[in-house]
Amino acid sequence: MTRSDIIDAIAKVLAGPMQHRHMEAFSPTARLNQDLYLDSVLILQIFLNLELEHGLMVDDAVISRKDVVTVADLADLFLPEDDAARAEPEPAAEPIAEFEGGVHGEEYYDIKVHCFVSCLCDGLKRRGIDHRPFYFGIWDAPFGISQRHELLYHDATVSHEPFRLWFERLYRAPVTPWYDHSRSKDENIATLLDLLEKRRETEGVMVMLDLFHLPERENKFNQNPFPHYLMPEMTEDPDVWFIRDPDYRWEGPIERAKVLNAVAQPSVAGGYHFDRAAFQPAADADVAAYLNECLIRDRNPLIDALRSILAAHVEGRDRLTLSDLTSGLRELPVLAIRKYAYEHGFAFIWRAAKLANSEFEHWCTEIEALHQELKNIHFAAMKLAQTGDRRLIEDVTRRLDRADRFETSIKTRLGAAFDAWSAGFQDAAAPRLKALG
Repeated sequence: MTRSDIIDAIAKVLAGPMQHRHMEAFSPTARLNQDLYLDSVLILQIFLNLELEHGLMVDDAVISRKDVVTVADLADLFLPEDDAARAEPEPAAEPIAEFEGGVHGEEYYDIKVHCFVSCLCDGLKRRGIDHRPFYFGIWDAPFGISQRHELLYHDATVSHEPFRLWFERLYRAPVTPWYDHSRSKDENIATLLDLLEKRRETEGVMVMLDLFHLPERENKFNQNPFPHYLMPEMTEDPDVWFIRDPDYRWEGPIERAKVLNAVAQPSVAGGYHFDRAAFQPAADADVAAYLNECLIRDRNPLIDALRSILAAHVEGRDRLTLSDLTSGLRELPVLAIRKYAYEHGFAFIWRAAKLANSEFEHWCTEIEALHQELKNIHFAAMKLAQTGDRRLIEDVTRRLDRADRFETSIKTRLGAAFDAWSAGFQDAAAPRLKALG
């Protein structure tokens, strides 16, 4: 098939089995996310329908390509490399800044995978304080599973309180909840307005809003609802606020009324404020205690949950069918991306213990492979759900086993490096503590 043929097939898949509602924007140059409102799950659905309806298949590694922006980019994935290159020459690549000395250089690798954590870390970075330890809590951060055996990244059972308390211990500054769940929405919005009116330059006011109701902001997951923390600030124009969204690396003006509408949605409730002027660097002993708390060495909770959800659908519990597995794993991409937080764990320990940069790069590759396998699991499960072919259960199970091995090896090496580092600084501190004793 030519590139034009594949673009036509993509259009047929979107308009036909997917019944996509934004086809008026479809063209070869249409951006998948911003113009067509296609999130990562819908793009997986396109891959699946192109395979089942048109016999177009790609390798696992292609499915997670990060450089796919437009419809034409997506079509090129199905062309031989030479044909894709002839179809449209690649633009000149911009130089990529390298970290001097790798993980031991002056710059930190930066990862954004959790909105609550990213807002607080934005304050740390503005103070020049190492924010990486606070990301240790992300790789196995709590999530929910509904009564219908659906994976939930946001759930009433999931609290940010442990993050808040650990932040206060690590960086020795208060993070104060301002949202009162016993009060009405209007009362809480009044509190938000008062905080913003009185906000000092070094203060951050975090508010949870439903990003689905703020279309001005790119929502790459396109969840509905999509609870998300960001930080508004008033401007000289009373009708416009300046918004800082550290997790998505975005900041800019948005109409005040649109922000408040997203805050007022019944799907969201929460808010905190802090003063970054009070933040202090974390002590090694507190960092060690936090990492030891976060590193669940004997199991991988997300993969365990995926096995449980798969089993529930395969066995038909609670009147579930295989087709329900699509909704059961709908939010997996939001949780899978959290595994990149392992890079902060390795980066911190590798720099603190002065371990080899080449090995650090190896484990970054393994973390990437873990994320890729989680995406492959999602695709394989969607294929099982759509076809109902029970022979595919073995493929999903095999991929779960592979992801389990990836994550266990990552945890094992990180744990060994952490144990050696923490033993070293504790031994060094022993004489001083004895003298103080």
